[in-house]
Amino acid sequence: MIDLPSSPDAFRDATWNEVQPYYDQLAAIPLENRNDQVEPWLATWSRLDTLVGEAGTLSMIAYTGNTADTVAEEAYLRFSMDIFPKLDEQQVRLARRLIDIGWSRPDLETTLRRFRTDIEIFREANVERFSQIEELSAAYQKVTGGLSVDWDGTRKTIPQLQPYLKSSNRAERERAFRLGAAAYLEQRDVFVDQFNRMFALRDAVAREADFSDYQQYCFAAKHRFDYTPADCARFHDAVRTAVSPAVARLMEYRRQALGVKTLRPWDITVDLGIAEPLQPFANVETFVERARHIFTRIDAELGQRFGIMADEGLLDLESRPGKAPGGYCTDLSFRGRPFIFMNAVGVPDDVQTLVHEAGHSFHDFATHPLPFTWQRRTGHEAAELASMSMELLAMPYLVEPDGYYTPEEARIAWLEHLEEVLTSLVHIASVDAFQAWIYTDPRGADAAARDAQWLALRAEFESGIDWTGLEPERLARWYRQLHIFELPFYYIEYGIAQLGALQVFRNAMRDPIGAVAAYKRFLALGGTKSLPELYEAAGVKLIFDAAEMAELVAFVEERIDSLRNGADAPFTTVIPAPTSMAH
Repeated sequence: MIDLPSSPDAFRDATWNEVQPYYDQLAAIPLENRNDQVEPWLATWSRLDTLVGEAGTLSMIAYTGNTADTVAEEAYLRFSMDIFPKLDEQQVRLARRLIDIGWSRPDLETTLRRFRTDIEIFREANVERFSQIEELSAAYQKVTGGLSVDWDGTRKTIPQLQPYLKSSNRAERERAFRLGAAAYLEQRDVFVDQFNRMFALRDAVAREADFSDYQQYCFAAKHRFDYTPADCARFHDAVRTAVSPAVARLMEYRRQALGVKTLRPWDITVDLGIAEPLQPFANVETFVERARHIFTRIDAELGQRFGIMADEGLLDLESRPGKAPGGYCTDLSFRGRPFIFMNAVGVPDDVQTLVHEAGHSFHDFATHPLPFTWQRRTGHEAAELASMSMELLAMPYLVEPDGYYTPEEARIAWLEHLEEVLTSLVHIASVDAFQAWIYTDPRGADAAARDAQWLALRAEFESGIDWTGLEPERLARWYRQLHIFELPFYYIEYGIAQLGALQVFRNAMRDPIGAVAAYKRFLALGGTKSLPELYEAAGVKLIFDAAEMAELVAFVEERIDSLRNGADAPFTTVIPAPTSMAH
């Protein structure tokens, strides 16, 4: 077909002028509606995409691992600002050839639907706009990755403040909270300028593509074929009705347990019923080895796959100066290996983050055997179902000797996680509502109006926490939400997936082997089915309404009450370790 390089290394230092000829050759190959022509052509295109894609992914890994490295920054910007925006143009060019000849195949129906949408919304004038947005995103990462505070004469990154937010000393928690917020507030003018420019570019993108606003554009660009902005608004209302009152009950219980007059934001992460914060691991080696044991107990194949990542150096877990905040799992698409990045500091949230990202990695492993790269890609709603389900499936196995905790510590960790399931739904709904407002209301272009709307929405969704005198600190929360800056409208997926994951967990309490088997069947489908069909394969369904949401909230509250009363039966005896590999 065409002669392709044997490794992504061939594109490591490439410019677009060196990449483009490969796509030009593909575009020039005669193509008729015949499988013996189309399938080899698709296979070559798929292989080329994975070669270039992995080279770009490696540049991102290097840059987020050290945002102070100017060489890594240059490489990352070359891919994100120049190569990838132009690559999107080539994708549309080649997809149009496929659509025009009328070729189809049953296992590529969802891919072809995405291609048709991409062709409809593509505008050449937007290529440069996306390049500029990527440049601004990299600048945002550089600022946030460089944030640090002084803690008793030692510089601490913002993630490294997390252990102090769990301290039994309330004054220490408050100090850590205020320092972390202040670091972002000191850069507010920079963030405002960055976001203003991003907003203007995104608005121009939408209008160029004949959409009334950027929300409408994003629903098309993200291939959200199975739900609408109206469904998201229904989701917001359901959270207000079914979840916010439950979170208010959690906060009142916490206030009483802490014996404080009012609950302040630095009181919401400290563990109750334990004198010292949980420390699940002392070093990254222990962190990784125990995770390997946990995944093996869930399913032998999953444990083996996590072991591959550990053994091949595909985990970058510890926090360090200059490292971008947050965590992610990305796919090295050519070699068929995932890579996990996070900022571990020795707190329970690190365990949840690693388990979450491992769920993404298991998805990547499961989809790699599919013949074409587009079949391996899913929407975020399915991707997050993989990761959030794994968080809950792993819960019973966090206990020593293979896990991180004693039985009593595990009870505390389980409580923390289940409480976070509910509080996260409130956060997710408010973030999505905020983004919908920004991009559909004329006031969204104004920085002061954005701040006012964020405060109004948080007050509307979140109750039981006293923010008196802390309006600036409350504002800092949206400036540190990287999705709002870098990945607009990528957030409701977490809420949709969380409700799916709770159903997976409920299924596992009845039939752990069957639930894991369904989970793995869902993973292996990749993006070859519609979103409802993918959820059905996992044994769950999409939920947007208050009644079904309330049922799941009641399920979580029952588990929380059981754990508060010292019972561990819902976790350690109802869900035994599998005795054989589930398929």
